[in-house]
Amino acid sequence: MCAGVQVEIHSSSPTDPLTHSPTPPLPPKSSIFASYIVKHIMQFTRFIHKEGRKIIIGFLTFLVVLNFCTHYFMPENKLFNLLVLVASLGGIIFVMSFFRNPKRKLFMEEGAIIAPADGKVVVVEETFEGEYFKDRRLQVSIFMSVKNVHVNRTPISGQVKYFKYHPGKYLLAWHPKSSTENERTTFVIEDDDDNVEILMRQIAGTVARRIKFYVDEGEEVTQGAEFGFIKFGSRVDLFLPLNSQLEVKIGDKVKGGQTVIARVNR
Repeated sequence: MCAGVQVEIHSSSPTDPLTHSPTPPLPPKSSIFASYIVKHIMQFTRFIHKEGRKIIIGFLTFLVVLNFCTHYFMPENKLFNLLVLVASLGGIIFVMSFFRNPKRKLFMEEGAIIAPADGKVVVVEETFEGEYFKDRRLQVSIFMSVKNVHVNRTPISGQVKYFKYHPGKYLLAWHPKSSTENERTTFVIEDDDDNVEILMRQIAGTVARRIKFYVDEGEEVTQGAEFGFIKFGSRVDLFLPLNSQLEVKIGDKVKGGQTVIARVNR
């Protein structure tokens, strides 16, 4: 008879790290979702105007730290963590909407005066312009709400003949005196081809307390090009020749670089 073969079977030790290594805890689902959102937000920063990128990155960093702290120090309070996450996402989307800079097809035409900003036409009237022209002009004012794109564009091509920055108050943008008493910039563009001068005025309001401008006296500008930015909206005034043929009325919604405000006799 064949001798029996003894087979010794060794069971794994309970402490064997290869078979009983502890499974690392999964991160909270809300943290995974937040990371996903942050990744995609960073991808969309290329559609954000340069004036808002530092603000958004700083605010986003603050929100990430805030959400990390709430999850780390209060992991059991899931409802509170969820509310903080939702509020954070709403806040960053809200701020990003202020500084969005969508790509758009610009309208360019000799003799046409194009809207310098997105918004609603709130003033169309003949008035006296006392800073540069010192005579009567057609005034068209565009109010920019927090929902509008805040990029400002040149309404005509030509040369900047006059530029001046005025420090001032922060009255409501639709206040009658905001055009002359608020913080503002004034510049005049002359188009030799059409023999016309257009005065534009960026006006800061109660919320918008930061005007940015990218032109200076003597520079050549192109119709539809960016000439400035008003953070968190406000108002832009145009002062046109009296013989301009208006294409808009009070209450009309306009888009910067696309909507024709008026045409001039060439």
